[in-house]
Amino acid sequence: MLSFLVRRLLTMALTLLAISALVFVIIQLPPGDYLTTLIAELQSQGEQVAQQKIDFLRHQYGLDRPMIEQYGIWVWGLVHGDLGYSFEYNKPVRDVVGDRLLLTVLLNFATVLFVYLVAFPIGVYSATNQYSWGDHGLTFLGLLGLATPNFLLALILLYLANVMFGTSIGTMMAPQFIDKPWSPAKVGSVLEHLWVPVLVIGMSGTAGMIRRLRANLLDELQKQYVVTGRAKGLPAGRLLVKYPLRMALNPFVADIGSLLPSIVSGSVIVSAVMSLQTTGPMLLSALQSQDMYLAGSFLMFLALLTVIGMFLSDVLLAVLDPRIRLGGGIRR
Repeated sequence: MLSFLVRRLLTMALTLLAISALVFVIIQLPPGDYLTTLIAELQSQGEQVAQQKIDFLRHQYGLDRPMIEQYGIWVWGLVHGDLGYSFEYNKPVRDVVGDRLLLTVLLNFATVLFVYLVAFPIGVYSATNQYSWGDHGLTFLGLLGLATPNFLLALILLYLANVMFGTSIGTMMAPQFIDKPWSPAKVGSVLEHLWVPVLVIGMSGTAGMIRRLRANLLDELQKQYVVTGRAKGLPAGRLLVKYPLRMALNPFVADIGSLLPSIVSGSVIVSAVMSLQTTGPMLLSALQSQDMYLAGSFLMFLALLTVIGMFLSDVLLAVLDPRIRLGGGIRR
């Protein structure tokens, strides 16, 4: 097990290094850079920018250096916890992100927790009560969750939250707590506002996971070892938990690797619609303005979530399913 963990951690490090190179190159692919965008914006407003000032800013931001040198400086900073310098905000990326990254992690953790707590019991119930009224009703709700656009659901829930509970619209906290130090009152305000984006972002993921768990568990319940267990008189609950449910959880656990980054990337549009103080709208703005270090830091955060999710999936699958051998070979 220890050798497996070491190999996986080494693979994660190499994967992140390769992703960092791809991210940096892709951000540099559009013609021009941040200064080009800034100058075009100033000229559209009727302002003239002297070439001497342009050269000075390009040297100050390090944009006159070769791309490989810029990449090396950025990666070396990431290794040491330095996320780079944001051109648009004129301050280090760490200071720009600030509470937004904390709120993003809180929102996504709550959403993942919501998805698993809701999808697991509903998927098991639907599979063990196939074609019942409850199964039909939950299936209809699941399909409705898959078909409803997130931004439309966001607008509906924002209206209901404001009308029924008096919750302020379009923020992760009450307006008086924005840009204020953390306090018990601010934490309470964040928790009060958290349920709306969690429901909006988690609805489609929950519906999809219910369908997958139901289908996998139904397939396991039809296999011969389950029929044999019933014939031997094993209690239904014990038979379900010990064998078919355990095997049906493989795709459920494997989804961790894709669930974390998909929730973060999928919440960008929802965050923009709901004006949430998360990293989503800031990432969109950074990509539009070609603020490469700010955008690159966000994309590396998504990559980190992906490799961590895949690592957790591999470890849990190895523990959950004895058929998976960590050594990679066939043992006899």
